[in-house]
Amino acid sequence: MRQHQLSFCQVSNGVHLQGNGRSTQAASHSELPSEAQIYQLPVLWPIETTPFVGTYTVENHAGITCIKATMGVEYIVIEKKKSWYFNLDPSRVITNGLCGEDTAVLFLTLPGYAASLQFTFKKGATLDFYVTDLAAHLSPRPVCLGCANKTYSGSITHDKLFAAGDGQSFKCSSVSLLSTSSELRIKLVRLQVQAFRVPTFLYGQEVDCWTDFYKELIPIIIGATVLTLVLTALLTFLLIKDRHRTGYVRI
Repeated sequence: MRQHQLSFCQVSNGVHLQGNGRSTQAASHSELPSEAQIYQLPVLWPIETTPFVGTYTVENHAGITCIKATMGVEYIVIEKKKSWYFNLDPSRVITNGLCGEDTAVLFLTLPGYAASLQFTFKKGATLDFYVTDLAAHLSPRPVCLGCANKTYSGSITHDKLFAAGDGQSFKCSSVSLLSTSSELRIKLVRLQVQAFRVPTFLYGQEVDCWTDFYKELIPIIIGATVLTLVLTALLTFLLIKDRHRTGYVRI
């Protein structure tokens, strides 16, 4: 990454929470977290729940948005062949990032660096964008009494995730499950992202993920198949009926 092409970006003014039909405005990131928040370690749960959805933005020094991302984030830890879960709370997330001509970074952290999630966006030769690198880490409370503290981390590199064209946004209503290591997976829900050329308010034209596309396509295929079967049965019935009628014609 060429540092001279990048500039440090402003932290977004707030996070919009979306969950269970509610929408609230989180406190400004400029407010300093309390001492209790700083040292509060994430708690792993044995039962999975749906994470709240937050919207995160990264701006350059001119106040122009270069990244906008809406998503719910769940960390899945694999410990001793058992899955443990932690949902990222958007109201506690600190948003930072970088804006460059062909590289942009979204960096989400919890106070005290208890958890982090980083997306590195690249601009392609045809002005499309995609996530080329994703890195995550989680430092939770031990899962049992007497267990040692442990940090779980992983990454995905040199990939082309969440790709969309210039001025478009990538959207996936289905679950996106990303395996960053043998011990840590990241689940993203209700994902929508756009980078580099981002509208002021709404997202650009949506590009659906393959899972959503197939979900929309399957009912159409099933409907067309049923209609074909019904028409075939009807034509067969009419042909048989016509043959029987012809057999009774007197010569």
